[in-house]
Amino acid sequence: MCWGSHGDRISHRSYEGRRLATSVRDLSRGHRHRTRQVPPWEKWDGGHLRECRLLVRDTHRILGWAALSPVSPRRVYRGVMEVSIYVAATARGRGIGKSLLQALVEQSENYGIWTLQAGIFPEDIASIALHKSCGFREIGLRQRLGKLAVAWRDVLLLERRSKKVGT
Repeated sequence: MCWGSHGDRISHRSYEGRRLATSVRDLSRGHRHRTRQVPPWEKWDGGHLRECRLLVRDTHRILGWAALSPVSPRRVYRGVMEVSIYVAATARGRGIGKSLLQALVEQSENYGIWTLQAGIFPEDIASIALHKSCGFREIGLRQRLGKLAVAWRDVLLLERRSKKVGT
């Protein structure tokens, strides 16, 4: 497995694999990703913090990735980022998500990030448990926040405050 913290960062080359990985819906768990279409590389690259992108893969395929994006362009929120983390269905249950999220937390603190937030569908119990195991706490439920096809979706908001940055 390769880790993005020192070697395999999400780059234009690996982005093509990411496009494939995220375009596949996870029907076996009863819900889909909020984003149906993956944006062009330039847009994705511009919207994610370059210093905090991680990728895990074996020899032939991407197993998971994690990245941070700013919640606001305003300077007052420069240390608040939203977490994106995805693990391939075939790679779940192997600790990849936890390793990615722990490494992302560490990297974020190294770059002065004081708050990480995540929006998760309430029925995604595994993702909620993963985030809580890495120090995230529930802030609240945002009702009917998103609309996927014709269905309104609630989103559970979680956050993690750094104990190293911004104290």
